[in-house]
Amino acid sequence: QVQLVESGGGLMQAGGSLRLSCAASGPTLSRRVMGWFRQAPGKEREFVAAIDSSSNVKNYADSVKGRFTISRDNAKNTVVLQMNSLKPEDTAVYYCAARAGSWLSSIPRAYDYWGQGTQVTVSS
Repeated sequence: QVQLVESGGGLMQAGGSLRLSCAASGPTLSRRVMGWFRQAPGKEREFVAAIDSSSNVKNYADSVKGRFTISRDNAKNTVVLQMNSLKPEDTAVYYCAARAGSWLSSIPRAYDYWGQGTQVTVSS
């Protein structure tokens, strides 16, 4: 069973930075695609970024390209989302997710495991 625990959320002013971490445990974790999603109040969960098992391929939502960076450390079983130049519209609960295979899916239902989420609030 894969377990994911996010941390690093909080309140930040627009233009600032936050670093989200996902501590992961479970079998074959290093071979799984890892992703970050977010969900704002009253909205559907949306894709933010994904990274393949070897960190060679990364995928980002257009809304965060150039501002957010996803990375992973398989030795430490962690996935990080570095968020720079934050905007009020980045406010949401951010979730870490894992899926088997090599496809960097942007679809939430393609992911098998989810963390509990961490709140990010960006003030204007």
